[in-house]
Amino acid sequence: MTPTIHARKQEHVEIARHSKDADRRKYYFDAIKLTHRALPEIDYDNINPGTRFLQKPLTFPLLISSMTGGTGEDLAFINRNLAIAANATGIAFATGSMRILLEDPAALPAFALREIAPDVPFCGNIGAIQMNYGITPDQIAKLADQTKIDAIFLHLNPLQEASQPEGQTRFSNLLPKMEALAKTLPIPVIVKEVGSGISPADAKRIIEAGIQHIEIAGAGGTSWSRIEYERDRAPDNPGQCFEDWGIPTPDALLHLHPFRKQVRLIASGGVRTGIDMAKACILGASLCGIARPLLEPACHTAGAVIEQVQRLRREFTTAMFLLGTPTLNDLIDNHSLLLS
Repeated sequence: MTPTIHARKQEHVEIARHSKDADRRKYYFDAIKLTHRALPEIDYDNINPGTRFLQKPLTFPLLISSMTGGTGEDLAFINRNLAIAANATGIAFATGSMRILLEDPAALPAFALREIAPDVPFCGNIGAIQMNYGITPDQIAKLADQTKIDAIFLHLNPLQEASQPEGQTRFSNLLPKMEALAKTLPIPVIVKEVGSGISPADAKRIIEAGIQHIEIAGAGGTSWSRIEYERDRAPDNPGQCFEDWGIPTPDALLHLHPFRKQVRLIASGGVRTGIDMAKACILGASLCGIARPLLEPACHTAGAVIEQVQRLRREFTTAMFLLGTPTLNDLIDNHSLLLS
């Protein structure tokens, strides 16, 4: 089983890096126009984009979203570079799926990154569907203890599973298991999609289950159904047909706005620039997640990742300056900044 999982992770990384069709490049945030302030009445150097997440400070509201994990040194190398960059720049970081750790303890170096990133929010990740295939809350708690994470993402990926040759698609009666985990795990549970978005109906059920963080991961960026199609071009594989399926991230944020006081929203899916981040915050996100744009730099050096994060911070801070918003609180959910 383990070599199969590892091989799949390797294929995912290679396709995400090199397939021109895996990133859908929909640029949905471009349709949102903001009100430029020619007289912002603030000094650039006094702008404070900082925030807190999981009781730790961030220099600006960025999360390196879940990418990969496996037994190989190359995949561990990617995660180490991401962790180093996160700690150096003061942002949050999440690993890819930790499921492989339950089958192969040799994969631990790809996930035991607390010593590399001691100062920032460090999160794990596992597919929620795994709880319908035998993984227990005790096993997830053990993973959390082994890796010293601050929170764990449960990812929901029905489209990816339906497009994957090895897909696990028994999604019935999953929510009660998620609720039980959230009640027993000593760290927060964060629910995320992987590129198709979260609907209001699902957000309502997730919140009622006691979960207080949702990563939207809407459509517009990386398409995991397309990646699975690239892995398995069987005539009946639906991955290409559904490559643009889902709720665009800006639309998802607007639809989930009524829940903003009940849950912390993380915007990901097609977020590519600091301007996109500013728009997501204006629409109600407290944090923004980015993955694929940081994958290629992470395959080389931590320094290359740091350069990209610094670019995003400069862009985000410049957007705050041009909107006349000196702090993040002045930006988040401030719909008056939208150009009507």
